[in-house]
Amino acid sequence: MSFAHLHVHTEYSLLDGFSNIKKLVRRVKEMDMPAVAITDHGTMFGVIDFYKAAKDAGVKPIIGLEAYMAARGMQDRDSKLDRSSYHLLLLAENETGYKNLLKIASAAQLEGFYYYPRIDHDYLAAHSEGLICTSGCMSAEIPRALLEDAPEEAVRRMNWYYDVFGPDRFFVELQQHNIKEITGLNRRLVEMGARHSAKFVATNDVHYINPEDARLQDILLAIQTQTVLSDPNRMRMTD
Repeated sequence: MSFAHLHVHTEYSLLDGFSNIKKLVRRVKEMDMPAVAITDHGTMFGVIDFYKAAKDAGVKPIIGLEAYMAARGMQDRDSKLDRSSYHLLLLAENETGYKNLLKIASAAQLEGFYYYPRIDHDYLAAHSEGLICTSGCMSAEIPRALLEDAPEEAVRRMNWYYDVFGPDRFFVELQQHNIKEITGLNRRLVEMGARHSAKFVATNDVHYINPEDARLQDILLAIQTQTVLSDPNRMRMTD
C-alpha cells in the first residue's frame, strides 16, 4: 500500500516548519512515496520551488495551504474576540483550485490579516471550486469543538463543510501523534463521519524530515512562542 503525506510544513512556515524543500522531496523519493503535498501556514511562497523539485524527482506535487479561519469575519479585529483563529487544510484538485488557493492566500494577507493571515466562511465558500478540504488538525474548527465538548457545534460545522464541498471533496482527517487527547478525538471524528458516510484521510502534521531534525525544529518553536527551552510548560511537539 502506498502512502503520501498531505499535511506538510516546509521552511516557509516561518518559525514552525524545518523541512527544506529539496531535501523533503529527495526523502519522499527515497521512501518510494508517489506524491507529497505542501501545506504551509497561510502562505504559498514555497510552491514554485516545491513544484519544480517534485517534478524533477518524478514525484507528484500536491499544492495546498493550511489557512487560518477567522473566529468571526475576516474584517473583524476585536482583541478579545478575534485574536484566535482555526486551522484549515486545503488542497488544489485542479488548476481552478490552484487559482482559488492563490486568491485565498492573497486575500488572507492583504484583507484579513490580524495576528494571522485569515479568511472567513463566506470567502471560502465563494472560492471553494476545485479545492479539497479536510476537517484539519486539532486546531481546526471541528476538532476544536469536540475537544471543547461541544458536539452539537461540531456537527453544525461539519454540515457546513459538506454543504460547501460535498462528499467527494471533504475528508475527515485523522492524525496519530503522542498527544493524550488525540485517540479520543479520532474516535469521535470516526463516529461523526459515519453519519455522512464520510471519506477519511490519514495524515501526520509534518514539520521536519528526519528524527535528528526534531531538536532544531523545537528551537524554532521556542522562538515563535517566545519561551526558553528549559520551560517545562512551553508548547512543544513531543514526537
